[in-house]
Amino acid sequence: MADITAGMVKELREKTDAPMMECKKALTEADGDMGKAEEILRVKLGNKASKAASRVAAEGVVAVYISSDQKLGAIVEVNCETDFVAKNDDFLAMSAKLAEMVAKDNPDNVEALSALHINGVSVEETRKALIGKIGENMSIRRFVRVAAKGALSNYIHGGAKVGVLVDVTGGDAMLAKDISMHIAASKPKSLDSSGVDAELIATERRVAIEKAKEDGKAEAMIEKIAEGTVQKFLKSVSLLSQPFVKDDKQTIEQLLKSKGAVIHSFTLYVVGEGIEKKVTDFAAEVAEAAAAAKAAKVN
Repeated sequence: MADITAGMVKELREKTDAPMMECKKALTEADGDMGKAEEILRVKLGNKASKAASRVAAEGVVAVYISSDQKLGAIVEVNCETDFVAKNDDFLAMSAKLAEMVAKDNPDNVEALSALHINGVSVEETRKALIGKIGENMSIRRFVRVAAKGALSNYIHGGAKVGVLVDVTGGDAMLAKDISMHIAASKPKSLDSSGVDAELIATERRVAIEKAKEDGKAEAMIEKIAEGTVQKFLKSVSLLSQPFVKDDKQTIEQLLKSKGAVIHSFTLYVVGEGIEKKVTDFAAEVAEAAAAAKAAKVN
């Protein structure tokens, strides 16, 4: 049996970023063979990642990358299970690197991004290794890459829970930052009414019609009321027609015009938006775990 030294454990940890005890166990199992121990860890960490994969990851961060000339950028949402892990330095570093890779390597989708390499190791293996180290499920949910027509600006809010990437021509850096902050606060659905999802509009119209009927409005008036409601909705969710958060006496469109500026596009990500989160009864979970432990002792 090979003598497993602290130096060997340290070397394997540096290679794999796995916990110290896991490294020692792998080296012992591999009889000191560093290459074999690394393979053992990859298998173990992969298995651990598979076990975690069934758990909902609705926390996480939004990471943004912008090139030095502000012409190329990317925004990515990376999820985990708890807010605690969302603040982990390794998780944050991986998320930031992913945003940079999206911008520079231009992958078609999450699968293509996962196949790219970080320091010789695939993104997927890097993700699994971090899952193994921390013990929480993690996933790359979505990303957007932008080749700017103007200059890119961004805003990150609430511990990276909300992120904005915006492409602006004209104005100055302060205007671009103000627009980014406005988007984070007001959460528009699109740049103008033409970009609002048709299903959202249809839903607003149906609701307005049913409400008008319940209020006893005349049949001849219902369609007009519904149209008015839809137009009000479109105005509220279209960036250009929203009142500017710092000065509600002017719209974003009026602000841009006064500065000789144009917004070409924007992306707004809110962490976990649309993900169904499991509501857990903590007391019941503890009781269940205690009962399981007691049953195990009896058996």
